[in-house]
Amino acid sequence: MLLGVRHHGPGSARAVVAALEAEKPAVVLVEGPAEADGLVALAGDEAMRPPVALLAHAVDDPGRAAFWPMAEFSPEWVAIRWALDRGAAVRFIDLPAAHTLAAADPTWDDSEEVDGGGHRIDPLAELARIAGYEDAEQWWEDVVELRGDDDPIAPFEALAEAMGALREAYGHGGHLRDLVREAYMRLQLRAARKEFGDEVAVVCGAWHVPALTRKTTVAADRALLKGLPKVKTELTWVPWTHRRLARRSGYGAGIEAPGWYGHLFTAPDRPVERWMAKVAGLLRAEDHQVSTAHVIEAVRLAETLAALRGRPHPGLDETTDAVRAVLCEGSDVPLGLVRDRLVVGDVLGEVPAGAPAVPLQRDLSRLQRSLRLKPEAQQRELDLDLRKDTDGARSRLLHRLRLLGVDWGTPAPGRAGTGTFRETWRLGWEPELHVQVAEAGVWGTTVEAAATAKAESRAVAATALADVTALAEQCLLAGLGDALPVVMRALADRAALDSDVTHLAQALPALARSLRYGDVRGTDTAALAEVAAGLAERICVGLPPACTGLDADAATAMRDRIDEVHQALALLPETARPADRWTGVLHALAGRDRVPGVLRGRATRLLLDEGRIGEDEAGPLMSRALSPGAPPQDAAAWIEGFAGGASGGGLLLVHDERLLGLVDTWLTSVPAAAFTDVLPLLRRTFSAYEPGVRRTLGELVARGPKADGAGRAAPGGVPGFATALDRERADGVLPLLHLILGTEADV
Repeated sequence: MLLGVRHHGPGSARAVVAALEAEKPAVVLVEGPAEADGLVALAGDEAMRPPVALLAHAVDDPGRAAFWPMAEFSPEWVAIRWALDRGAAVRFIDLPAAHTLAAADPTWDDSEEVDGGGHRIDPLAELARIAGYEDAEQWWEDVVELRGDDDPIAPFEALAEAMGALREAYGHGGHLRDLVREAYMRLQLRAARKEFGDEVAVVCGAWHVPALTRKTTVAADRALLKGLPKVKTELTWVPWTHRRLARRSGYGAGIEAPGWYGHLFTAPDRPVERWMAKVAGLLRAEDHQVSTAHVIEAVRLAETLAALRGRPHPGLDETTDAVRAVLCEGSDVPLGLVRDRLVVGDVLGEVPAGAPAVPLQRDLSRLQRSLRLKPEAQQRELDLDLRKDTDGARSRLLHRLRLLGVDWGTPAPGRAGTGTFRETWRLGWEPELHVQVAEAGVWGTTVEAAATAKAESRAVAATALADVTALAEQCLLAGLGDALPVVMRALADRAALDSDVTHLAQALPALARSLRYGDVRGTDTAALAEVAAGLAERICVGLPPACTGLDADAATAMRDRIDEVHQALALLPETARPADRWTGVLHALAGRDRVPGVLRGRATRLLLDEGRIGEDEAGPLMSRALSPGAPPQDAAAWIEGFAGGASGGGLLLVHDERLLGLVDTWLTSVPAAAFTDVLPLLRRTFSAYEPGVRRTLGELVARGPKADGAGRAAPGGVPGFATALDRERADGVLPLLHLILGTEADV
């Protein structure tokens, strides 16, 4: 009995169960890697919950791997479970993974075949086209998923006949790999018939059925298999997800709507009504107003659409249109949520603890249980307070995994690199992480030992100073104290040999963060502080000469380095912070004509922000930079450095009308010929401001100079800002500040 199916088709799965119940074969042959026979028993374990996948990887190259996914509604899965429940034998009959992984493209993909002319074809799409359908999924739903049949064998006979006609029209596969696989399947089928007689059932992709009925000789099939390359492999079961079953995830044999197909397979009756109830529950949980009347009307609309379109029952298209029109009130925003959570779904399978695994995976599983960090398919944010023991251990685990290349968690934007007691992570478990864990297993048998070994190896192999400082930061975050001596030796060696100021400037921020992180985690960072102090001194000495004669792109890059160094110095302890030396560097940059305008402007701004110069000193520097004798492009670059980016320059201009007036006077005096050259830079500068800041600046410029020196509004204008503090107005906010801070006002 040959049962040709569509991988992950619930209609095929129901038909397979019906056919097996009718024929009751003694052995069930399933398309899958032959070595997986030893793992069949695990499929009957109560702890095994699909979706799951067979994972095969090369022992010497764990990154070379392939998956064979199975969902609850996959025909292969229901065939295995039927055989285990009835005491029938189960065997996998596809080409062994040892040969599959030795090929250039090991991924299981029966979604497209190759015709005789070498063109890729999709069998279902071809049958749908012949039947007059534009959508292959809709055709499959109509002829298989939404129809019932009293004869359980009839659908397989019809599908086998259709595939036979396709193979006759397009050639018998044409793809050498398919010919080899089918030859191996025929050999396995012959062996099973020799042992069990006619009580044999085969569950495989419908495309292969005509090939399994071909009359060939054993010698011819063995000739196709002779000399195949092979590698040593290991197999196990791993959790899979509905999201990774979807075709849009890149899985070639995937389907469009795993969640919908899972619903069709598990719904005992009235699938449309039950689906609408699911959708309503999801939308209500997201605070959308959905009533019972909405659900009833949506069901009626789906059934009406199916009748108008000539379909036997409402399919995914009809239910989606009804959900959009009724439950989502015509909006695609909540509909996107329904598609993501229900149509595709985020179900994550489970495998028994006894499934084969590399030692590193077992240690990771142990840590996940002890730290209560359960892998979940849906992305979620995890807030950690590093002062708590459990949260600190979670942080170290996630950082160690990142160092090993296992990106289960990624630091959420806004919290990374702050050096505080809090961290925010975005977690999301993907099946491919099992392969990454297997790859990382070459470094050690535990997460800590593997991360330590890899950190030491990277430190020895690193050639760039910034790479070593970043590694030191990772080691501190991950709590890898045993790796730090090796990393510190490499850091001292690279720092002593590297004389490029740019490289030193790139390295210092990570080193400064490391000192802060070490302080938070109670780590001894005395050696790091010495290296950081040395780097800071060398940067102060070499930066002014390195900033002269730079072109526009190099100057912009150097501005970013200066910002990073300035922020890094603020993180250094007092003993390692050359505050006065750095102030002298900024003074030198601000007043040196050979330094590009963007760097002079940024140096002036940093001095002003730190209180190293007053507004009375910043004004003359700006006046000189924007004088008529200065080239317009250089003046525009100075403004970009002083007031551009995320430095808060817009608010500075709002609150200091004298500086705003200097910019306005210069801008109105730029010659017309030069204005088009400086316009892109100015637009980039001012477009980075918040909308409210841009609006206020426009109002100030439109109003013109203040009416009086007190900073009060001119008639019909907006409030201005005085050159001195208006104590009467400032005192007015003190009661509110005391209320917010919980302090008492001085009597």
